[in-house]
Amino acid sequence: MDLLDGNLELKEVQKLQGHTDRVWSLAWNPATTATDVPAVFASCSGDKTVRIWEQSPSTRSWDCKAVLEETHTRTVRSCAWSPSGKLLATASFDATTAIWENVGGDFECVSTLEGHENEVKSLCWNASGSLLATCGRDKTVWIWEVMPGNEFECLQVLQGHTQDVKMVQWHPTMDILFSCSYDNTVKVWWSEDADGDWSCVQTLGESSNGHSSTVWSLSFNAKGDKLVTCSDDLTLKIWEADIIRMQSGDGYAPWNHLCTLSGYHDRTVFSVHWSR
Repeated sequence: MDLLDGNLELKEVQKLQGHTDRVWSLAWNPATTATDVPAVFASCSGDKTVRIWEQSPSTRSWDCKAVLEETHTRTVRSCAWSPSGKLLATASFDATTAIWENVGGDFECVSTLEGHENEVKSLCWNASGSLLATCGRDKTVWIWEVMPGNEFECLQVLQGHTQDVKMVQWHPTMDILFSCSYDNTVKVWWSEDADGDWSCVQTLGESSNGHSSTVWSLSFNAKGDKLVTCSDDLTLKIWEADIIRMQSGDGYAPWNHLCTLSGYHDRTVFSVHWSR
């Protein structure tokens, strides 16, 4: 397949069935991309379960290897593997986040994170796997620190959004957290030092060439100096920041609006992802 000359055709190779309600999120296990390690991904659903799918190295077909159930009591909205691939976090409308670990081939719920008042909508691990962020309908963003023995400590509850928080996303190389909300904004959260408090250092809103309706999702390019956001306002927006300045320890560098992509969608843009 050559992406440059446009000779690209996607073909269905297999249909994976098992969930009995809509599938909300998928996550590839990053540790299974190495040679000789079977590819694995997780899926979560409105049927209150999470399924682990694995590809057979010999037949290349996909099979459901595990069904994680009887932990969440409502829709499982989001799932994400830790960077090491050892832990799987799942966020549910039952107001909890579950942490799963593969113990001898069986997935066990090793921790349950409680605190959100209602639906947990999204979660994301930072690049090192030392922090987990969650967000929800209660307008808050929580930052959890991974402690020894699969314990998780809430470092801070971030309040600033005036509506439902739809998504959280860590910067790919730095501990800078981004949150998208029903309040039409993206907020950028940053801590001056490792032991300091997190604060909102920037709000990407309509007054700064931001979106005019719900911001559903965002994604970074591989370098991490550009960001794309998508919205209920039918547009995509590209943002840029001087990350070299931030990486050098010279303080926070703001994200600036580069351009808006409009006229291509006639309904809400729910998800966006930047090619690596």
